[in-house]
Amino acid sequence: MATPVLPSSTPSDGQSPALPADWRDFFALTKPRVMSLVIFTALCGLLASGVHMPFVLGFTAILAIALGAGASGALNQWYEAEIDAKMKRTAKRPLPAGRMEKSSALHFGVGLSVFSVALMGLAANWLAAAVLAGSILFYVVIYTIWLKPRTPQNIVIGGAAGAFPPMIGWAAATGDISLLPFLLFLLIFFWTPPHFWSLALFVRSDYANAGIPMLPVVAGHRKTRNQIVVYTLIMSAIAVAPWPLGLTGWLYGVTAIIFSAIFTLMAVRVGLGNASDPAEMRAEKRLFGFSVLYLFTLFAVVAIDRWLLVSGSLPYVGS
Repeated sequence: MATPVLPSSTPSDGQSPALPADWRDFFALTKPRVMSLVIFTALCGLLASGVHMPFVLGFTAILAIALGAGASGALNQWYEAEIDAKMKRTAKRPLPAGRMEKSSALHFGVGLSVFSVALMGLAANWLAAAVLAGSILFYVVIYTIWLKPRTPQNIVIGGAAGAFPPMIGWAAATGDISLLPFLLFLLIFFWTPPHFWSLALFVRSDYANAGIPMLPVVAGHRKTRNQIVVYTLIMSAIAVAPWPLGLTGWLYGVTAIIFSAIFTLMAVRVGLGNASDPAEMRAEKRLFGFSVLYLFTLFAVVAIDRWLLVSGSLPYVGS
Protein backbone atom coordinates (compact mmCIF):
# COMPACT_ATOMS: atom_id res chain seq x y z
CA MET A 1 0.00 0.00 0.00
CA ALA A 2 1.48 3.32 -1.04
CA THR A 3 1.81 6.04 1.54
CA PRO A 4 0.09 9.25 0.45
CA VAL A 5 2.40 12.13 -0.29
CA LEU A 6 1.57 15.09 1.88
CA PRO A 7 1.83 18.54 0.35
CA SER A 8 4.63 20.77 1.47
CA SER A 9 5.10 24.50 1.28
CA THR A 10 8.21 24.41 -0.91
CA PRO A 11 8.79 23.48 -4.54
CA SER A 12 9.86 19.92 -5.27
CA ASP A 13 13.35 20.99 -6.36
CA GLY A 14 13.95 22.85 -3.11
CA GLN A 15 14.53 26.17 -4.87
CA SER A 16 12.49 29.33 -4.65
CA PRO A 17 10.00 29.69 -7.48
CA ALA A 18 10.21 32.56 -9.92
CA LEU A 19 7.61 35.13 -8.91
CA PRO A 20 5.22 36.37 -9.93
CA ALA A 21 3.98 33.29 -11.76
CA ASP A 22 3.11 33.75 -15.42
CA TRP A 23 -0.59 33.69 -16.38
CA ARG A 24 0.19 30.66 -18.52
CA ASP A 25 1.21 28.78 -15.38
CA PHE A 26 -2.15 29.47 -13.78
CA PHE A 27 -3.84 28.38 -17.00
CA ALA A 28 -1.77 25.17 -16.97
CA LEU A 29 -3.03 24.46 -13.45
CA THR A 30 -6.55 24.11 -14.85
CA LYS A 31 -5.51 21.14 -17.07
CA PRO A 32 -6.86 22.63 -20.33
CA ARG A 33 -7.00 19.30 -22.20
CA VAL A 34 -9.11 17.69 -19.51
CA MET A 35 -11.23 20.84 -19.30
CA SER A 36 -12.01 20.67 -23.02
CA LEU A 37 -13.61 17.23 -22.59
CA VAL A 38 -15.51 18.44 -19.52
CA ILE A 39 -16.85 21.48 -21.39
CA PHE A 40 -17.88 19.39 -24.38
CA THR A 41 -19.73 16.68 -22.44
CA ALA A 42 -21.42 19.30 -20.25
CA LEU A 43 -22.54 21.26 -23.32
CA CYS A 44 -23.88 18.08 -24.90
CA GLY A 45 -25.76 17.28 -21.71
CA LEU A 46 -27.31 20.75 -21.73
CA LEU A 47 -28.26 20.53 -25.42
CA ALA A 48 -29.60 16.98 -25.08
CA SER A 49 -32.13 18.26 -22.55
CA GLY A 50 -33.98 19.98 -25.40
CA VAL A 51 -34.56 23.07 -23.24
CA HIS A 52 -34.10 26.38 -25.08
CA MET A 53 -32.00 28.11 -22.46
CA PRO A 54 -31.21 31.80 -23.09
CA PHE A 55 -27.76 32.02 -24.67
CA VAL A 56 -26.25 34.19 -21.93
CA LEU A 57 -27.46 31.88 -19.16
CA GLY A 58 -26.43 28.75 -21.05
CA PHE A 59 -22.98 30.19 -21.75
CA THR A 60 -22.60 31.20 -18.10
CA ALA A 61 -23.60 27.71 -16.91
CA ILE A 62 -20.98 26.08 -19.17
CA LEU A 63 -18.43 28.66 -18.04
CA ALA A 64 -19.16 27.76 -14.41
CA ILE A 65 -18.62 24.06 -15.21
CA ALA A 66 -15.34 24.88 -16.97
CA LEU A 67 -14.15 26.94 -13.99
CA GLY A 68 -15.12 24.12 -11.63
CA ALA A 69 -13.10 21.66 -13.72
CA GLY A 70 -10.17 24.08 -13.70
CA ALA A 71 -10.43 24.44 -9.94
CA SER A 72 -10.32 20.65 -9.56
CA GLY A 73 -7.22 20.49 -11.75
CA ALA A 74 -5.48 23.22 -9.76
CA LEU A 75 -6.20 21.57 -6.40
CA ASN A 76 -5.10 18.21 -7.79
CA GLN A 77 -1.76 19.69 -8.86
CA TRP A 78 -1.36 21.50 -5.56
CA TYR A 79 -1.71 18.23 -3.65
CA GLU A 80 0.34 16.09 -6.04
CA ALA A 81 3.27 18.45 -6.71
CA GLU A 82 5.83 16.00 -5.30
CA ILE A 83 4.30 13.07 -7.19
CA ASP A 84 4.25 15.07 -10.43
CA ALA A 85 7.95 15.81 -10.01
CA LYS A 86 8.70 12.06 -10.21
CA MET A 87 6.85 11.46 -13.48
CA LYS A 88 8.24 12.44 -16.89
CA ARG A 89 4.89 13.48 -18.32
CA THR A 90 4.10 15.83 -15.39
CA ALA A 91 7.53 17.05 -14.25
CA LYS A 92 7.26 20.26 -16.28
CA ARG A 93 4.02 21.40 -14.69
CA PRO A 94 4.26 24.78 -12.88
CA LEU A 95 4.64 23.42 -9.33
CA PRO A 96 7.18 20.60 -9.80
CA ALA A 97 9.14 22.85 -12.16
CA GLY A 98 9.34 25.48 -9.40
CA ARG A 99 7.61 28.26 -11.33
CA MET A 100 4.94 28.86 -8.70
CA GLU A 101 4.44 28.72 -4.94
CA LYS A 102 2.14 25.95 -3.74
CA SER A 103 0.12 28.42 -1.71
CA SER A 104 -0.69 30.32 -4.91
CA ALA A 105 -2.05 27.14 -6.50
CA LEU A 106 -4.10 26.37 -3.39
CA HIS A 107 -5.63 29.84 -3.20
CA PHE A 108 -6.31 29.84 -6.93
CA GLY A 109 -8.04 26.44 -6.76
CA VAL A 110 -10.18 27.25 -3.73
CA GLY A 111 -11.17 30.67 -5.06
CA LEU A 112 -12.09 29.24 -8.45
CA SER A 113 -14.16 26.49 -6.78
CA VAL A 114 -16.23 28.91 -4.72
CA PHE A 115 -16.72 31.29 -7.63
CA SER A 116 -17.79 28.54 -10.07
CA VAL A 117 -20.40 27.09 -7.70
CA ALA A 118 -21.82 30.53 -6.83
CA LEU A 119 -21.93 31.48 -10.51
CA MET A 120 -23.80 28.28 -11.41
CA GLY A 121 -26.33 28.80 -8.64
CA LEU A 122 -27.04 32.39 -9.66
CA ALA A 123 -27.08 31.79 -13.43
CA ALA A 124 -28.94 28.47 -13.55
CA ASN A 125 -30.17 26.79 -10.37
CA TRP A 126 -28.86 25.48 -7.08
CA LEU A 127 -29.33 21.80 -7.97
CA ALA A 128 -26.77 22.18 -10.75
CA ALA A 129 -24.57 24.18 -8.36
CA ALA A 130 -24.79 21.43 -5.72
CA VAL A 131 -23.83 18.72 -8.22
CA LEU A 132 -20.93 20.90 -9.44
CA ALA A 133 -19.73 21.36 -5.86
CA GLY A 134 -20.03 17.62 -5.28
CA SER A 135 -17.99 16.86 -8.39
CA ILE A 136 -15.17 19.18 -7.25
CA LEU A 137 -15.10 17.67 -3.76
CA PHE A 138 -15.24 14.14 -5.16
CA TYR A 139 -12.28 14.73 -7.48
CA VAL A 140 -10.11 16.49 -4.91
CA VAL A 141 -10.97 14.65 -1.68
CA ILE A 142 -12.24 11.19 -2.70
CA TYR A 143 -10.07 10.63 -5.78
CA THR A 144 -6.89 12.73 -5.37
CA ILE A 145 -6.36 12.54 -1.61
CA TRP A 146 -7.98 9.24 -0.66
CA LEU A 147 -8.22 6.78 -3.56
CA LYS A 148 -5.34 7.55 -5.93
CA PRO A 149 -2.43 6.91 -3.54
CA ARG A 150 -4.08 3.92 -1.83
CA THR A 151 -5.84 1.57 -4.24
CA PRO A 152 -5.62 0.33 -7.85
CA GLN A 153 -9.37 0.93 -8.00
CA ASN A 154 -8.65 4.68 -7.97
CA ILE A 155 -9.64 5.09 -11.61
CA VAL A 156 -12.76 2.92 -11.30
CA ILE A 157 -14.30 4.82 -8.38
CA GLY A 158 -12.62 8.11 -9.17
CA GLY A 159 -14.08 7.99 -12.67
CA ALA A 160 -17.29 9.37 -11.18
CA ALA A 161 -15.59 12.76 -10.85
CA GLY A 162 -15.24 13.10 -14.62
CA ALA A 163 -18.70 11.66 -15.26
CA PHE A 164 -20.64 14.52 -13.64
CA PRO A 165 -20.44 17.20 -16.42
CA PRO A 166 -23.32 15.99 -18.67
CA MET A 167 -25.49 15.59 -15.58
CA ILE A 168 -24.61 19.12 -14.47
CA GLY A 169 -25.33 20.51 -17.94
CA TRP A 170 -28.72 18.78 -18.01
CA ALA A 171 -29.57 19.98 -14.49
CA ALA A 172 -28.56 23.54 -15.39
CA ALA A 173 -31.07 23.54 -18.25
CA THR A 174 -33.94 21.59 -16.67
CA GLY A 175 -33.59 21.93 -12.91
CA ASP A 176 -33.79 18.15 -12.49
CA ILE A 177 -31.96 14.91 -13.32
CA SER A 178 -33.63 12.10 -15.27
CA LEU A 179 -32.67 8.73 -16.76
CA LEU A 180 -30.79 9.93 -19.86
CA PRO A 181 -28.26 12.16 -18.05
CA PHE A 182 -27.76 9.34 -15.55
CA LEU A 183 -26.95 6.95 -18.44
CA LEU A 184 -24.53 9.54 -19.83
CA PHE A 185 -22.94 9.67 -16.37
CA LEU A 186 -22.59 5.86 -16.40
CA LEU A 187 -21.18 5.94 -19.92
CA ILE A 188 -18.26 8.15 -18.85
CA PHE A 189 -17.91 6.22 -15.58
CA PHE A 190 -17.36 2.88 -17.36
CA TRP A 191 -15.39 4.49 -20.22
CA THR A 192 -12.80 5.88 -17.82
CA PRO A 193 -11.10 2.59 -16.78
CA PRO A 194 -10.35 1.29 -20.32
CA HIS A 195 -9.34 4.80 -21.37
CA PHE A 196 -6.87 5.32 -18.51
CA TRP A 197 -5.68 1.73 -18.20
CA SER A 198 -4.73 1.66 -21.89
CA LEU A 199 -2.58 4.72 -21.11
CA ALA A 200 -1.28 3.22 -17.87
CA LEU A 201 -0.02 0.13 -19.71
CA PHE A 202 2.54 2.12 -21.70
CA VAL A 203 3.44 4.64 -18.98
CA ARG A 204 3.54 2.02 -16.22
CA SER A 205 7.09 2.96 -15.17
CA ASP A 206 6.02 6.56 -14.53
CA TYR A 207 3.33 5.44 -12.07
CA ALA A 208 5.66 2.91 -10.47
CA ASN A 209 8.39 5.54 -9.92
CA ALA A 210 5.85 7.89 -8.36
CA GLY A 211 4.44 5.19 -6.05
CA ILE A 212 0.93 5.39 -7.55
CA PRO A 213 -0.81 2.00 -7.33
CA MET A 214 -2.28 1.93 -10.82
CA LEU A 215 -3.61 -1.47 -11.83
CA PRO A 216 -0.69 -2.36 -14.18
CA VAL A 217 1.75 -1.56 -11.35
CA VAL A 218 0.15 -3.68 -8.62
CA ALA A 219 -1.65 -6.39 -10.60
CA GLY A 220 0.40 -6.65 -13.79
CA HIS A 221 -0.33 -6.35 -17.48
CA ARG A 222 -2.46 -9.48 -17.86
CA LYS A 223 -5.08 -8.51 -15.27
CA THR A 224 -5.16 -4.96 -16.61
CA ARG A 225 -5.78 -6.19 -20.16
CA ASN A 226 -8.58 -8.47 -18.95
CA GLN A 227 -10.20 -5.64 -17.00
CA ILE A 228 -10.06 -3.36 -20.05
CA VAL A 229 -12.16 -5.89 -21.96
CA VAL A 230 -14.67 -6.35 -19.10
CA TYR A 231 -15.25 -2.62 -18.61
CA THR A 232 -15.48 -2.07 -22.36
CA LEU A 233 -18.31 -4.62 -22.63
CA ILE A 234 -20.23 -2.93 -19.81
CA MET A 235 -19.58 0.51 -21.31
CA SER A 236 -20.82 -0.62 -24.73
CA ALA A 237 -24.08 -1.93 -23.31
CA ILE A 238 -24.69 1.36 -21.50
CA ALA A 239 -23.79 3.36 -24.61
CA VAL A 240 -26.42 1.60 -26.71
CA ALA A 241 -29.11 1.48 -23.96
CA PRO A 242 -30.70 4.93 -24.56
CA TRP A 243 -31.99 3.81 -27.98
CA PRO A 244 -34.03 0.72 -27.00
CA LEU A 245 -35.21 2.60 -23.90
CA GLY A 246 -36.79 5.20 -26.21
CA LEU A 247 -34.61 8.07 -24.94
CA THR A 248 -32.92 8.67 -28.31
CA GLY A 249 -33.62 8.05 -31.98
CA TRP A 250 -32.00 5.78 -34.54
CA LEU A 251 -29.22 8.27 -35.35
CA TYR A 252 -27.67 7.92 -31.92
CA GLY A 253 -28.50 4.21 -31.68
CA VAL A 254 -26.77 3.24 -34.91
CA THR A 255 -23.75 5.44 -34.13
CA ALA A 256 -23.44 3.94 -30.64
CA ILE A 257 -23.59 0.39 -32.01
CA ILE A 258 -20.95 0.99 -34.69
CA PHE A 259 -18.50 2.90 -32.48
CA SER A 260 -18.97 0.55 -29.53
CA ALA A 261 -18.29 -2.43 -31.81
CA ILE A 262 -15.04 -0.82 -32.98
CA PHE A 263 -14.08 0.03 -29.39
CA THR A 264 -14.77 -3.55 -28.30
CA LEU A 265 -12.70 -5.05 -31.12
CA MET A 266 -9.79 -2.77 -30.23
CA ALA A 267 -10.14 -3.64 -26.53
CA VAL A 268 -10.17 -7.37 -27.30
CA ARG A 269 -6.99 -6.91 -29.30
CA VAL A 270 -5.41 -5.23 -26.27
CA GLY A 271 -6.76 -8.02 -24.08
CA LEU A 272 -5.13 -10.67 -26.24
CA GLY A 273 -1.84 -8.79 -26.41
CA ASN A 274 1.22 -9.51 -24.31
CA ALA A 275 3.63 -6.68 -25.13
CA SER A 276 5.57 -5.41 -22.13
CA ASP A 277 7.78 -2.88 -23.92
CA PRO A 278 5.96 0.47 -24.32
CA ALA A 279 7.53 0.87 -27.77
CA GLU A 280 5.66 -2.24 -28.93
CA MET A 281 2.28 -1.28 -27.50
CA ARG A 282 0.69 -0.03 -30.70
CA ALA A 283 -2.71 -1.59 -29.96
CA GLU A 284 -2.80 0.04 -26.53
CA LYS A 285 -1.90 3.46 -27.93
CA ARG A 286 -4.53 3.13 -30.65
CA LEU A 287 -7.19 2.22 -28.10
CA PHE A 288 -6.26 5.22 -25.96
CA GLY A 289 -6.51 7.55 -28.97
CA PHE A 290 -9.76 6.04 -30.23
CA SER A 291 -11.33 6.20 -26.77
CA VAL A 292 -11.22 10.01 -26.90
CA LEU A 293 -12.78 10.07 -30.38
CA TYR A 294 -15.40 7.57 -29.19
CA LEU A 295 -16.60 9.75 -26.33
CA PHE A 296 -16.58 12.97 -28.35
CA THR A 297 -18.54 11.31 -31.16
CA LEU A 298 -21.22 9.71 -28.97
CA PHE A 299 -21.84 12.90 -27.02
CA ALA A 300 -21.99 15.03 -30.15
CA VAL A 301 -24.46 12.64 -31.75
CA VAL A 302 -26.67 12.33 -28.66
CA ALA A 303 -27.00 16.13 -28.56
CA ILE A 304 -27.88 16.29 -32.29
CA ASP A 305 -30.21 13.30 -32.01
CA ARG A 306 -32.11 14.75 -29.06
CA TRP A 307 -32.57 18.13 -30.73
CA LEU A 308 -33.94 16.41 -33.83
CA LEU A 309 -36.30 14.40 -31.63
CA VAL A 310 -37.55 17.48 -29.79
CA SER A 311 -38.11 19.31 -33.10
CA GLY A 312 -39.97 16.32 -34.50
CA SER A 313 -37.46 15.75 -37.33
CA LEU A 314 -36.40 12.34 -36.03
CA PRO A 315 -38.83 9.62 -34.88
CA TYR A 316 -38.50 7.80 -31.57
CA VAL A 317 -37.71 4.09 -31.68
CA GLY A 318 -40.79 2.11 -32.62
CA SER A 319 -42.70 5.15 -33.98
